[in-house]
Amino acid sequence: MQPETTIIARPETAPAPTRSAAHKTVLMCRPEHFTVTYRINPWMRPEIPTSTATAVQQWQSLYDAYVGLGYDVELIDPIAGLNDMVYAANGGFTLDGKAYGAKFTYEQRVPEGPAYMAWFAEHGFEVHEPQQINEGEGDFLLSQGAILAGHGFRTSLESHDELRSIFDREVVSLRLVDPAFYHLDTAIAILDDENIAYLPKAFDEGSRAELERRYPDALHVNEEDASVLGLNSFGDGRTMLIAGRATDFDRQLTERGYETVGLDLSELLLGGGGIKCCTLELRR
Repeated sequence: MQPETTIIARPETAPAPTRSAAHKTVLMCRPEHFTVTYRINPWMRPEIPTSTATAVQQWQSLYDAYVGLGYDVELIDPIAGLNDMVYAANGGFTLDGKAYGAKFTYEQRVPEGPAYMAWFAEHGFEVHEPQQINEGEGDFLLSQGAILAGHGFRTSLESHDELRSIFDREVVSLRLVDPAFYHLDTAIAILDDENIAYLPKAFDEGSRAELERRYPDALHVNEEDASVLGLNSFGDGRTMLIAGRATDFDRQLTERGYETVGLDLSELLLGGGGIKCCTLELRR
C-alpha cells in the first residue's frame, strides 16, 4: 500500500499584511492666491496660464479626503502675494511639541517663514528660528524614529546640525541630485513608521546605499510615476493618498496591503507641488 500523500496548497504570493491607521493632525493652507508668475523649479512655467479656482477645487478634494479619514486638519490663513503658501510642508518641521522654522532659498518665498513660525507660536509650539537655509518638511521626513534630511537644492547641509541640536534625534543626510526632484518629499514617500517608497535615481550613490541599508524592503517607484509627483503622497499607515496618475505605485501599495485614494492635483503640480507639499504634519 502506498503511503497517503498530503498536498498543501501554497498561495503564489503571501497575503498582504493588515495595516492599522495612526491618527494624524495636519496643517494646510487654502490656495486662494495660487498662481505661477515666476520660475524657481523645473515644473513652473509662467507662460502657461493657471486657474486659482481649479487649484482651490483640487485642494478641497484633498482636505475633504483627510477629514473623511478622521484627520484633524488645521488651517493657516493665506497671505496675498505669497503664491506658494499652499505648499504648507515647506513652512517648517514639527516634532515633540517643537517647531523648527523655515528659511527659504528664494526671495519670493522668504516671507512664508515668519508667517508659519507665528502660527506655530500661536498654537503652542516651542518655536526655533532657523539660522540655516531649509525648507521644512519638504526636506525633513520622520521615519523609524530618525529624521531623513535632504540637501542639494533647497535645504543646506548645515541645517541638519540645527535639527540634531533641537530635536536630539538621529539625522540621516541624503543628497538629492536630480533637479526635477528638488525636495526630499518628491523623491521619498513615508508609508508608515517603518516603511518607505523612493526613486533611487534622485539620490547620489552614498545616499542610495544608505537607503538600501536602512530599508531593504522599500518600494522602488518608477520615473513615470515619480514624474507626476506620485511619491509626494501622505498617509496614516493604512491609507495612502497619492496622485491618481501614479498607477504602478498604486499597484505596489495595494500589493503591500495599503488602501489608496487617488487624487488629481494637476493644477498645483504646475507650481511644483502635490499632496505632501500641501500637508505639514503637526506632532505635538
